[in-house]
Amino acid sequence: MTETKINAGQYIQHHLEHLTLNLKTFTLGEGGGFWTLNLDTMIISIIIGIVVFGSMWLAAKQMTAVPGRLQNFVEMIVEYVDKTVYEISHQKSTFIPSLALTIFLWIFFMNAVDLLPVDFFPRILGVFGVPYFKSVPTADPNATFAMSLSVFVLIIFFNIKAKKVGFLKEMLTFPFGPYLFPVNFVFRVIEECVKPLSLALRLFGNMFAGELIFILIAIMPWWIQWPPGAIWAIFHILIITLQAFLFMMLTIIYLSMAHDTH
Repeated sequence: MTETKINAGQYIQHHLEHLTLNLKTFTLGEGGGFWTLNLDTMIISIIIGIVVFGSMWLAAKQMTAVPGRLQNFVEMIVEYVDKTVYEISHQKSTFIPSLALTIFLWIFFMNAVDLLPVDFFPRILGVFGVPYFKSVPTADPNATFAMSLSVFVLIIFFNIKAKKVGFLKEMLTFPFGPYLFPVNFVFRVIEECVKPLSLALRLFGNMFAGELIFILIAIMPWWIQWPPGAIWAIFHILIITLQAFLFMMLTIIYLSMAHDTH
């Protein structure tokens, strides 16, 4: 499918379709449902993870007294995240800083795919007969909810690990005291469930909107695309950085709260 044979609406719809795999029939194509896997989201996410964290591993393996550019960059990021985690959490743990670093870098570079031309991957893969390819993983709610639900599981785990039986007592007695324990329990369940929901929807909403604006710019005549495209790309750099930072910061805060008692 080429953009010369379709109208603007079809072009937009085509770029919003995922390359999917039906796990029941193992067939490729478009579609949805529980047994459908978005291959494009998984492929890009895995490749970015391998490249980014492989580069950091390589920098760690080749550390020298006189650091190069890659080592300087890695050390700067690691030190900044460590300092941020300590200022918020004060927990003597290597897990939370490592998790925060992973979240920030992975989400940032997944977001950054949005800065590539919208036809970059579809045109290349179209030569090999791939009908659809949506290249921004964080514009897929399946990816953002997978990350946020992983954080949610960690929140519950650290609550139980740090407070043990006190976690249940906290759910039943805070904030209105033991006599209103049903209300306390309902409020706490809502509070905990809102955390992954807000994490996932905030990231997905911002990235989906950004991707859609790039697609709308792409259907303009080629001679008028460059000014709005350049302006939006520069502004979008702030968005992709801010969304990665917010996801990281909220994760640190939620895990810090899980360690604290009221």
